[in-house]
Amino acid sequence: MNQKQLRVRFQQVINESDDLNAIANILRNAEKHPLSFAPWPGYTASADVAFSIAYGDKNIYLQYAVKESFVRAATAETNGPVYEDSCVEFFIRFDNDKAYYNFEFNCIGTVLAGFGPDRKNRKLLSEQVLQNLRCHTVLQKENDAVNWMLTVVLPFEAFAFHSLSSLQGKWSGANFYKCGDALPQPHYLAWSNIESESPNFHLPEFFGILLFE
Repeated sequence: MNQKQLRVRFQQVINESDDLNAIANILRNAEKHPLSFAPWPGYTASADVAFSIAYGDKNIYLQYAVKESFVRAATAETNGPVYEDSCVEFFIRFDNDKAYYNFEFNCIGTVLAGFGPDRKNRKLLSEQVLQNLRCHTVLQKENDAVNWMLTVVLPFEAFAFHSLSSLQGKWSGANFYKCGDALPQPHYLAWSNIESESPNFHLPEFFGILLFE
């Protein structure tokens, strides 16, 4: 299996900004990486998704740009079933850890996040931890589709089971996803391809590699 690799740049300009609109604009002009794999043939709705990623002294910065024919945003409570909505996800593990974090966001910025070694054995991150995340969302109707953009400032403190002081020179396993279990046409898209019989994002053996420059 050829693992995908992505170099993540240190973004000094973003690092010095507290303005979510400014951060969103910078990431909007950054390099985009498509979620080009639809691993399960029965779930291939025509969603077009790409992401940007950068990091600073204290945060990882993410932005997802999504175009799809239908959006759903029924979950407003933290750690609720956002994966049933129009949802994007970021899974990451550090070094050779078996356990990994999952951060899942619906199109209005509601978050579900946990930590553990597999799909069943997960510890949800507390609301106290997750309240430090910052999200910026924009939704726009365009003909028969909806464009939405989610920007996330993910502080190192959100990785509550690690003590991260810097990411420079480090590597991690990671994957980026799009789903929507309760949409009229459920779909599952991934940055790094997954090989399994049924939909399952919780397979870290198929993570790609992030190299923090």
